[in-house]
Amino acid sequence: MTQHLTAPLTGTSDDAPGHGRGWWRDAVIYQVYPRSFADGNGDGMGDLDGVRRRLPHLAGLGVDAVWLSPFYASPQADAGYDVADYRAIDPMFGTLLDADALIRDAHELNLRIIVDLVPNHSSAEHEWFRRALREGPGSALRERYHFRPGKGADGELPPNDWESIFGGPAWTRTTDPDGAPGDWYLHLFAPEQPDFNWDHPAVADEFRSILRFWLDMGVDGFRVDVAHGLVKAAGLPDIGDAGQLRLLGANDGGMPFFDQDGVHEIYRQWRSILDEYPGERIAVAEAWTPTVERTANYVRPDELHQAFNFQYLGTSWDAAELREVIDASLAAMRPVGAPATWVLSNHDV
Repeated sequence: MTQHLTAPLTGTSDDAPGHGRGWWRDAVIYQVYPRSFADGNGDGMGDLDGVRRRLPHLAGLGVDAVWLSPFYASPQADAGYDVADYRAIDPMFGTLLDADALIRDAHELNLRIIVDLVPNHSSAEHEWFRRALREGPGSALRERYHFRPGKGADGELPPNDWESIFGGPAWTRTTDPDGAPGDWYLHLFAPEQPDFNWDHPAVADEFRSILRFWLDMGVDGFRVDVAHGLVKAAGLPDIGDAGQLRLLGANDGGMPFFDQDGVHEIYRQWRSILDEYPGERIAVAEAWTPTVERTANYVRPDELHQAFNFQYLGTSWDAAELREVIDASLAAMRPVGAPATWVLSNHDV
């Protein structure tokens, strides 16, 4: 599907420090779901070769960049958003050589490639998590996720009252190597998607390395999945509210697992890496926030380049209401010199 993800930002400073007049400010970005877009080898499943063969068609439509949904090695518990290996291509989609060919062909056609990055959680089949379970309590790998003892006399209750976006508790209990019931681990999404602990330096180090891996491959940017969710409130406090799932936590009171101020230091580090590379490499935040003013925090000059405007997406198809959210969006982005990223839909909504 085509999506005009950015538009010229009338009344903003195009030469704001850290932003400048980048290609991404008025680009047309086309999302591709590899498994359903085009089949290159005839096995009935879309793949990277199928995408590559149809790049001339996309270029002919006037597309400026192609956003590829996850193609990484994955058990596919959540359509590839459960990543087992961030540096490998799932065999159903091809190989790293296929990814390289796709990127090279896209650049020959003056198309840019944006890849999905999933930093909030991994797959339960990720080697870190598998080792954490295999090694049991005391494993250093458990510190890279959120493992906690349960409440109750025998630890039979979840550590707190957080709910999964997909329904039910956001915690699953493990079984220790000796067969005894063990600690619980946090997963804001499916049980097959354990959340990383971004307070652990190894997690930050690993994702800086992953960024460089794909930048060295030639990708032009990243769409950051659940960009608002990486940092959790200290102590993982109870919420005391059964209605936790309103718009992925974007309610007036905020949530202790979403839109925490600590995420911004992560993105400052990422921005410094992006700026090391030629060709204006970018990052786009999928950040569900209570207000457009909070969204603007993600696109300050030393952070990310774009953030999906979910307030606009959620507005009724009414001229007066649209005018109100457009004016509010432009006003919120103006102080940080960023574009308002207009989004009508994507694979989630």
